[in-house]
Amino acid sequence: MKKILDQIRGNKWLQLGLLVGYIALTSLSLILAQRSVAAFLLLLLSFLLLYYTKLPNWSKWAIGLAIMFFILPFSAMQGPAYQEYMDVATLVGIYVSMALGLNIVVGMAGLLDLGFVAFFAVGAYTYGIFATAQANNFMPFGTYPLSGNSFWIFIILGCFVAALFGVLLGIPVLRVKGDYLAIVTLGFGEIIRIVFNNMDQPVNITNGALGLSSIAPPKIFGIELLYSNQIYFVVLFILLFIIFAVRSLEHSKLGRSWKAVRENEIAAQAMGIPLVKTKLMAFAIGASFSGMMGVVFAAKQAFIDPTSFTLLQSINILVMVLLGGMGSVPGVILGAAVVTILNAQVLNELTMWFNSLSTAGIITLPDAMSPVKMQRFFFGALLILFALYRSKGLIPAKNVVYDKRKFLSEKGTKKRLQSVAAPKEDEHDHTGS
Repeated sequence: MKKILDQIRGNKWLQLGLLVGYIALTSLSLILAQRSVAAFLLLLLSFLLLYYTKLPNWSKWAIGLAIMFFILPFSAMQGPAYQEYMDVATLVGIYVSMALGLNIVVGMAGLLDLGFVAFFAVGAYTYGIFATAQANNFMPFGTYPLSGNSFWIFIILGCFVAALFGVLLGIPVLRVKGDYLAIVTLGFGEIIRIVFNNMDQPVNITNGALGLSSIAPPKIFGIELLYSNQIYFVVLFILLFIIFAVRSLEHSKLGRSWKAVRENEIAAQAMGIPLVKTKLMAFAIGASFSGMMGVVFAAKQAFIDPTSFTLLQSINILVMVLLGGMGSVPGVILGAAVVTILNAQVLNELTMWFNSLSTAGIITLPDAMSPVKMQRFFFGALLILFALYRSKGLIPAKNVVYDKRKFLSEKGTKKRLQSVAAPKEDEHDHTGS
């Protein structure tokens, strides 16, 4: 058995064949089963298997994009649970994007933020206010609600408004660290929620606790995007942009500065890294991703109110980062997907299954231990198990390892080129004088 596994690990073509067969089998089972949570989850598991293969990066991206854009939607649309599957996939994309934003703040820069959902709320209300008749209460010009065509502009506006709030949060909290930073950011998140809850007087801006309803759906080429299978592709394009941006930032000068600040602020400052600017950039960029997804969330739900942006949401996003692995982009993606699927589908299905068994008289549970009330208990127990056995996350962060010999050889080559070029420059200066 071990010999077979070693052969699979060393043969890329065999890995590719097994992966393609697995994707075909799980997609076929999802088509034939009509409604099967297990088949849906097994198809999503192909992304994790793809990550662990030793295929080239371009082929991994090609297979992953094929699954996301074609195989998953086509397989899910054959059954009655099509919109349900697409709704879960859309939520996964939204929360993965927010978790990647928080990973910049917490995982890369080392700034503990417990009020991250505030930026999500800012983006949602930025679009929700102007995509409903609510803006007529305080705007002296214009006709509201704006049409769904404005959604694409508000994605950019939500990004910049959330980034501005990130800077406004960062300026006063940079004086504190650790637990005090967590307390301040927690307070900021609660303040934003309470402000939105009370901005219905003297001028009704957010409609207070009643929330905003009938938010205009996105529109493109005259087509309204009303259903989850349509919003799914919008989320997918934004998610791909965020992944590309985060991966680029991770290996940039700014990304290395974040990691240096996370490890030791004094040493980072001694090396010439501006602490204030670096931390503010982390808050702003992380918040911008959350603001973009806030706009999408408001358009998808068509209704928002302050209860959608509670402290529990911030904790959930932080759990996604910790569970996946702080500072690890693939780990955070996996952690966000696991937590979202657990909350949105798996635990709900288990609750319904236990309820059906209880109704049929197969099992009898006291009211205090009903599956509905124990759902958060099961979620907490799973998180404890993950924390005990995967303390560094499902996919821990890996630092880039440089080949010392290659580095020294490149450095020596550079010095030789400089020494060869130096006499020519002296000769040119001499003749010029």
